[in-house]
Amino acid sequence: MDNLTPKQRSHTMSRIRSKNTMPELTIRRLVHARGLRFRIHKSGLPGTPDLVFVGARVAVFVDGDFWHGWQFPRWEHKLGPYWRRKIEGNRRRDRRNSNRLRREGWLVLRIWEHEVQRDAASCVDRIEQAVRERAKRSCRGRNS
Repeated sequence: MDNLTPKQRSHTMSRIRSKNTMPELTIRRLVHARGLRFRIHKSGLPGTPDLVFVGARVAVFVDGDFWHGWQFPRWEHKLGPYWRRKIEGNRRRDRRNSNRLRREGWLVLRIWEHEVQRDAASCVDRIEQAVRERAKRSCRGRNS
């Protein structure tokens, strides 16, 4: 049962960002500081990844724990039907988009909000390692 009126709920939901969230901005700032360049919210790719490294074909999503259902089976029973369906739908969409990107030759990295809060530098380490390894491979392929 929702404890807000529909108008209050609508206002509250309108204040929640889907792009340029604090975890996403943190990752972008740290990745840029390491000298890696990327595109943001690249339309035309499944799921519109938060960071896209085109040359290396690496797509990064920075997912909110609630909205994308981190460990969802542990807490889904606490939700009403509407929110359970909403988050289940988000998780299905995320899987579908990740699978499509992989089929198109992209490496997909998903960084969770709690990981950024706990240790943003290690999240950026994962991204940097993936981008540099994939970039090396693509250069070798062109020079062969």
